[in-house]
Amino acid sequence: MKTTKIFSFIFLLMLSSVTFAQDELQITAKDSIVQSSWIFGIGLNAVDDSGNVFDGIFNVGKEWNIVPFPSRVSIGRYFENGLGLEAIGAYNTYMEGNIIDGNVISEDINYYSFDGRITYDLNKIIGQTGWFDPYVGIGAGYTDANNKGRGTYNAVVGFRTWFSDRWGLDFNSSGKWAMSQADGATNHIQHAAGVVYQFGIEKGLSKRGEEKLELLAAIEKEKQRQQDSINEVNRLKDEALLAERLKKQQEADALAAAEKAKIDALNKKREELKSRIESLGNVYFALNSSVVNTSSKKVLDSLADVLDEIPTLKLKITSHTDSRGTSKYNDWLSQRRVDKTKAYLISKGIAEDKLVTEAYGETMLLNECDDNTYCPEDKHAVNRRSEFVILEF
Repeated sequence: MKTTKIFSFIFLLMLSSVTFAQDELQITAKDSIVQSSWIFGIGLNAVDDSGNVFDGIFNVGKEWNIVPFPSRVSIGRYFENGLGLEAIGAYNTYMEGNIIDGNVISEDINYYSFDGRITYDLNKIIGQTGWFDPYVGIGAGYTDANNKGRGTYNAVVGFRTWFSDRWGLDFNSSGKWAMSQADGATNHIQHAAGVVYQFGIEKGLSKRGEEKLELLAAIEKEKQRQQDSINEVNRLKDEALLAERLKKQQEADALAAAEKAKIDALNKKREELKSRIESLGNVYFALNSSVVNTSSKKVLDSLADVLDEIPTLKLKITSHTDSRGTSKYNDWLSQRRVDKTKAYLISKGIAEDKLVTEAYGETMLLNECDDNTYCPEDKHAVNRRSEFVILEF
């Protein structure tokens, strides 16, 4: 028995470990990547054409040229294999007083460039990094800079950082080498930063996501195998539990039926007893009187017989007045009446603890005969009464 418990514990531990692993390995949005898309970008560009780029690369004030408005647009198509084709147009102004080709220029000079390039997504090599998307590329273009037009060979390094599947930022730097320097055209660096929007998106699982999917399938298969191995045991166990449950339900139904029958019998007995007592009638009093008259004694004698017959019967006696007279007087009078009614029953041998009394004065009239309504004597007489309510039986 002890060995069986140990093996059962180990089995449950293994099952819980598999379940936990499955919960941890849910496919999420992080496991989904954009495999191909179009990307449109707009932003700023800065041109460093000082002639000594690597010596003063951070000399932004004198060697970088930037205009204070969007000055670069791009459109590109990017493929699942990591390659991308991109077209870029840029405008800039060489600012008066800046260093161009090693000299300080004396006037503003416009800058235009049109470039095409092929890029490669480095995440294809280093693995998907989610929000960080570095790339390198090469290309060619045409640039009009410092009033000199020239074709250029280009190389770019940059990265995009994504806030969602569609929106992100792009930062890159391109080296541009003049195809011919015969007219004094020089090489320069163009930096760019801007907002990019991705559309025409086709998505798929990342390498990590594919590994997760395979592992989840293996876990599900193992879980099903384990479930199949215990299904027969559970079936027999469930049948035994169901039989026991049905037996208990039948017993509970039988008890409920017996209890209902008992309650129904008590209610029937109460209704019969109530009807019997009500058939005796009420005790009525003369105006301003608490004397139990002859007719009322007959009612109380019959009521005493019922109380003797049923030793467990306990009654509440309530006494009332009509509306004539003051409320204070009527309260006193109804108390006198209830006391006289109780005293008569006790005189007939009824135990005092079987009788509870309550005096209501004129507060519980049986008709419309209140202080504001005229009524004949026979209607007022209806309200001068003692009544009987079953408390226990």
